[in-house]
Amino acid sequence: MTAAYFASDPSEVRVSVSAVVRRPENVHEILLMRRSDNALWGLPGGYVEPGESVIDATQREVREETGYEIDVGRLVGVYSDPRTQVIAYADRSRIHAINLCFEGIAGARGEPTTPEEVLEIGFFAAHALPRPFVPIHEIRVADAVLGGTEACVR
Repeated sequence: MTAAYFASDPSEVRVSVSAVVRRPENVHEILLMRRSDNALWGLPGGYVEPGESVIDATQREVREETGYEIDVGRLVGVYSDPRTQVIAYADRSRIHAINLCFEGIAGARGEPTTPEEVLEIGFFAAHALPRPFVPIHEIRVADAVLGGTEACVR
């Protein structure tokens, strides 16, 4: 399902999660994946399923897409601005994704369970993101790099 960002006229609102995951031995690099639907690099994440907490959804999405188990840390931010958070999919749906982005620490790595969603994964310096990059994820990475104790609300 190919995605187009910065769409308008949403038909549905959904809660999504994403994670800025670092390795304990190198906190300057973050885990990224290249999506199979549009070949863009971005953060692991996806939609929260019914009956699932945002923490469980974050852990599940990272595990499914990258194989990594993670410890979920602080909330980086809440992203809801419809100017940047409406995504148009190939099936013609337009989802206004309310995203909660968390920091995470990578643990054990297994096999991804949704390899069809991902072309490749890797750790990259946050100041040198691979291109092309999912545009709505760049601000999340920037907010995570800034650090601090309070979550950003955008």
